[in-house]
Amino acid sequence: MRYYVSVRFHEEFIKVESDHITVGLTSKPVKGKANAELVKKLAKHFGVPASSIRIVAGRNSRNKIVEITLS
Repeated sequence: MRYYVSVRFHEEFIKVESDHITVGLTSKPVKGKANAELVKKLAKHFGVPASSIRIVAGRNSRNKIVEITLS
């Protein structure tokens, strides 16, 4: 499944609304740390391994498209 993901910083939360997810991160967007935290949080939320989550578009943006392979 593909989801549109919006990222907010300085707070921790996950809000899922159909195909849109808003995620709060505490990591700074430096050297991929925020993307790594995003993948980790989504993996935990959906109960899948981190390898099942792929950032399709928006790697350097607050708005991303993420593909999650549910098995």
